[in-house]
Amino acid sequence: MRRRTFLLAGLGATGALVFGWSLVPPRQRLRTGHLPELPSGTVPLNGWLAIAPDSSVTIIAPKAEMGQGIHTALAMLVAEELDCDWSQVRVTHSGVDTIYNNIAAIVDGLPFHEDLNGEPLVRGVRWLTAKTMREVGVMMTGGSSSVRDVWEVARQAGATARASLLAAAAQRTGVPATACRTERGVVICGDRTLPYGELLQDAAAQRVSSATLKPARAWTIIGRDRGRLDADAKSTGAPIFGLDVRVDGMRYAAVSMAPTIGGTVAGFDRTAAMQQPGVRAVVSLDGSSFGDAPGVAIIADSWWQAKQALRALNVQWNTGPHAALDSAQIMRTLHEAAQHDEGLPLRSVGEAKEAIAKGPRVLDVTYEAPYLAHATMEPMNAVVRVNANGAELWTGTQVPGFARSAAAKVLGLDDDQMTLHQTVLGGGFGRRLEVDYVAQAAAIAKALPGTAVQTIWSREDDMRHDFYRPAAVTRWRAALDAEGALTGVVSHSAAQAPFKSLSRRLGLSLTSYGPDKTIAEGTFDQPYEFPAIHASSTEVTLPVPVGSWRSVGYSHQGFFLESFVDELAHEAKQDPLRYRQALLKKHPRARAALDTVAKESDWYTPLGPASDGQPRARGVALVRSFSTVVAMVAEVSVSPTGTIRVHRVITAVDVGVAVNPAGVRQQVESAVVYGLSAALHGAVLIEAGRVVPGNFHEYRPLRMSECPEIVTLIVPSSEVPSGVGEPALPAIAPAVGNALFALTGNRLRSLPLRAATSAAPGAGA
Repeated sequence: MRRRTFLLAGLGATGALVFGWSLVPPRQRLRTGHLPELPSGTVPLNGWLAIAPDSSVTIIAPKAEMGQGIHTALAMLVAEELDCDWSQVRVTHSGVDTIYNNIAAIVDGLPFHEDLNGEPLVRGVRWLTAKTMREVGVMMTGGSSSVRDVWEVARQAGATARASLLAAAAQRTGVPATACRTERGVVICGDRTLPYGELLQDAAAQRVSSATLKPARAWTIIGRDRGRLDADAKSTGAPIFGLDVRVDGMRYAAVSMAPTIGGTVAGFDRTAAMQQPGVRAVVSLDGSSFGDAPGVAIIADSWWQAKQALRALNVQWNTGPHAALDSAQIMRTLHEAAQHDEGLPLRSVGEAKEAIAKGPRVLDVTYEAPYLAHATMEPMNAVVRVNANGAELWTGTQVPGFARSAAAKVLGLDDDQMTLHQTVLGGGFGRRLEVDYVAQAAAIAKALPGTAVQTIWSREDDMRHDFYRPAAVTRWRAALDAEGALTGVVSHSAAQAPFKSLSRRLGLSLTSYGPDKTIAEGTFDQPYEFPAIHASSTEVTLPVPVGSWRSVGYSHQGFFLESFVDELAHEAKQDPLRYRQALLKKHPRARAALDTVAKESDWYTPLGPASDGQPRARGVALVRSFSTVVAMVAEVSVSPTGTIRVHRVITAVDVGVAVNPAGVRQQVESAVVYGLSAALHGAVLIEAGRVVPGNFHEYRPLRMSECPEIVTLIVPSSEVPSGVGEPALPAIAPAVGNALFALTGNRLRSLPLRAATSAAPGAGA
């Protein structure tokens, strides 16, 4: 009885603390004590922007630039409210601070269907999660969340800075601030024009904590096409990527890592390696909790010397407990798990299971997808220099705080003893959410104190020591009446948990336990109004390391669901686009996207043959991911030898407010190309515990000669901006697969897509 009373009292106290804390307003996101190094004379007006005496503006960006254009979009948000001269805008990376924590990625990652966002309980959970992430979250570029995350705060940063400048000008001129106005980097007070650069010190002394944002009708930058701020610099090779870092006296490291999953080092010839030209040190790598593999590294005067000297090591390996693992075994395990539907329920509306049990007809099909590598153009790399009182780290990362902490932990330092120099990234796609390569680089540099050491992975290292997009299997069942009308849908997905795995490696405790919606996202959270649906998932434990890959679960579940919906349309003897529209009566944004691609693609007009005389067909797909709706139509042909050719891809996207329409179009094109590479060629195979592909001749990206014409249409919207970098990817595989069915009559239920050797007679409508 006393124990029960104690527990209840404890729970009551905890509840009171949580309730009390929940009443405290969220903390500000404008001011920081961790400003980056700025040009001489530049004055920061908050944690997001600084202005120089010549009125040039430096935007302080907490998001990683990896080709997605976020630095330009973020600058546009600030500049819109600041009323600065766009030609004088530049961008620099921020320091690490909680004001830059990514709130949107975690909130939007909660396992709720969009139709529930208006429910009081869901609103409360989302609000409390956002507040928690502000305090204990993570600086992260991922989840297609960057613009959504900074949408309010970046504009508020520009607006409050502008208000400070107006107040300073009013103070100096004696003209009321309400009678002053700003325009292209100057404040106009009556007959006086004061450049921003002349008001800096006075403006910095103002105490403006909030300001009224411009209405949409007053925007002159947001919503207009803007060229990338880094375009000119990239054309001349000016930006510094991780591989471009050069530090005085720097040495280079190459690594040899266990070739089998779970393998370890049995022995190596240190003496022979040390006798090779340029070699400075041989370092044994035990691996760590960050996921970096055991192995051996060589530090030399050049990377090529280090790489060549690895041969002399003659490393012997313990193959470890997974030496018999292969892809066939993995897929059998996933198929077995997918056949059951007693896993974690993610959505249940109506009596779907009962409909399956009683239905006169049941469509029962299973879809599968393989592991995929990130294959960034810039392999993993980092530079670390250990000093007497701390260390420096130069790298490109999507999680700067965790990267700094990982290096500090390996070196036995506190986080504030690590100085991080963030570079632009030669591709991320989720791979640089990991910090294994940073931890490894720190462990290697520890062998040469006072010397900067750049650790560089080869392409084969990068491919065979990735954290892969999980292989996945989903079983779909649908109950149909005698006329083919749908009465219920049941899905059950089986895969490893990528985001939970990533969270555990990073030490992000809040998401290290409990359900991982990325296993089945794309099944339970789509806008279709099925009469009844039950969607569930099973987390499968396998030794292959997995992580976040561009669009995560949507990348394969989008293919599974949209192919299945096409099958339902076929069973109902209905046009696949009209069939989808009938399931979206209460979701106008999704319908509008479908209407847009239908019109642009001339969906209801038969296609003529391709230029080589082969019949063509269209396929349609609709996927909502990262709060963005994407409808896509692909025009496809198949050669007599079975080569799939995608001629044209038409995409309609509703991204809410399109901050930079040019950037949106570029990212759709990028997603189509990256997604089509995976759809037609992508597969990471495991043989005898080893990852098979090592370079691009074995893991093919899309060739330029294979790239289709890509047409992107932005559906007008006044909603809060949503994701852009990932959402167009999930739709391309099902759009192509559905076109192939229309063309050949063969339904493909596994990736990558492999067509029959000829089109069906009379196909191509």
